Amino acid sequence: MSTAVIILAAGQGSRMKSDLPKVLHKIAGAPMLWHTMQRAQQIEAEKTVVVVGHGGELAEKSAMEFDAEASVVWQSEQNGTGHAVQQAADVLNGFDGDAFVLYGDTPFVQPETLEKMRAARKDNAVVVLGFEAETPGGYGRLVMDGDQLDAIVEAKDCTAEQAAISFCNSGVICAPAPLLFSLLGDVGNENANGEYYLTDIVGIARARGLACTAISCDEAETMGVNSRLDLARAEAVFQGNARMEAMENGVTLTAPDTVHFAFDTHIGRDAIIEPNVFFGPAVTIESGATIRAFSHLEGCHVARDCQVGPYARLRPGAELDLGAKVGNFVEIKAAQIDAGAKINHLSYVGDARVGEQSNIGAGTIFCNYDGVNKHHTEIGKRVFVGSNSALVAPISIADDGFIATGSVVTNDVEEGALAIARTRQVNKPGLGIRMMDRLRAAKAARNSK
Repeated sequence: MSTAVIILAAGQGSRMKSDLPKVLHKIAGAPMLWHTMQRAQQIEAEKTVVVVGHGGELAEKSAMEFDAEASVVWQSEQNGTGHAVQQAADVLNGFDGDAFVLYGDTPFVQPETLEKMRAARKDNAVVVLGFEAETPGGYGRLVMDGDQLDAIVEAKDCTAEQAAISFCNSGVICAPAPLLFSLLGDVGNENANGEYYLTDIVGIARARGLACTAISCDEAETMGVNSRLDLARAEAVFQGNARMEAMENGVTLTAPDTVHFAFDTHIGRDAIIEPNVFFGPAVTIESGATIRAFSHLEGCHVARDCQVGPYARLRPGAELDLGAKVGNFVEIKAAQIDAGAKINHLSYVGDARVGEQSNIGAGTIFCNYDGVNKHHTEIGKRVFVGSNSALVAPISIADDGFIATGSVVTNDVEEGALAIARTRQVNKPGLGIRMMDRLRAAKAARNSK
C-alpha cells in the first residue's frame, strides 16, 4: 500500500519566545521539522506534504532543503488541526493510499510505531496513536470499547469517568487519504474556539459504521516541544537514546554523557569515542576508528582504523581514508587525506588532497584562500612536509617530494625533489648580546624618568 505523510508545521509557537518558527528550532543539530520528515523517509512514503503558516517562507525553505521532492502548502489562517490537514487535499487529490498525519513539533515518533499503525489499518478505517500518560492532564482521552476506538474526547469536555482514562491521544492519525478528506468535510467548528478539529473524524467515522482503533506507544515518543525548556528536554532525550543505541551497536563511548550526537551521525562497530567529542550533522565514522577527546566533527567521513584528535576539528568535506591520522589542534576542511597519511600537530589543511603515507609536519598551513577564491593543493604519495611550512595554493607536490622545514612554497615540486624556500641563515658574532644590552639600557633609562 502506498503511503503519504502530512506534516503539520504551521504553528507560531508563542511560548518559544522566538522570531524563528517553532519547527525550525534544532534538536541534535537539525530542525525539529527534519526529524519528522526523516520519519516519512524511513517508512518510504511516496508523498510528503508539509503544511506551513507562521514564518512559512523559512519553514518552506528548510523543508525543501531536506527533501526537494516534498510538497509545501500554506495554512494562511489558523483554524485548527482539521483545517490544516485539509490544505493538503489538492496535493493528494487522486492519491488512494494511506495518509499519516504527523507534527513538526513532535519529533520522536518512531518508524516502528508508524509501521504498527499501518498494519492495524488493514482491519480499520482510522488508526490513532495513543499512549498511557503518567499525568493525563489536558490530553484528549481515547475512549475504547475493546479493540475499537469509540471517540476522542478533549480533556475539557470529559465526564468524571472519562477524565479517569489514562490512554491519551497523541494527535497522530492514519487513514486512507480519500476517506481522511471525506471525513474532514463533515467536521464542523461548533466549539468554544471555532476551530475544525482533526480528532472529530473518529466520531464521524464511527457514525458511518467504520471501524477505528488506537495503537499504543511509549509516552516519550509523543513528546511535543512548545518551549525552550521542552527543547532542552528533547535534546537530552535524543542524546540519551543516541548514546544507548551507539553502545548497543558495538561502539565504545568511554564517557557517554559527554558525547554529543547529531540527528544523522553514523558510527561503525568497534569504533572508540573518547570524552567530550561533538558530532555535527553529516558525520560517518567507520569501524575501528578512534575519535579522541575534545574533537569536533561535522560533514566528514572517517574510514576504518583512523585516529582523530585529541582536540582536532574536521569540517565539511574532510575525507579520511584507511588508517589516516589527524592529531591535536589540526583542522581539516574540504580535503581528502589518503590511506596512512599523517597530520599530527598544529596544522591547517584546506581544499587539498594529501596522498598515501605522506607526512605533514607540525605547524604547516595550506594557504588556500586569496581573499576572493579558494585554491587547491595536491600532495602526492610519501611526501614529507617539514614543520612550520606554508604551501601557497594552487600548488602540487609530486610523489616523494620533500619540503624543508620553515619553507614558504609557491611553485610546484617535482617527483623526489627537495624544496627549500626560505632565506639563508646568517649568524653575527656577539651581536645578540650587544643588542640585548642596548635594549635593557634603554628600558632602564625610560623607567628612571
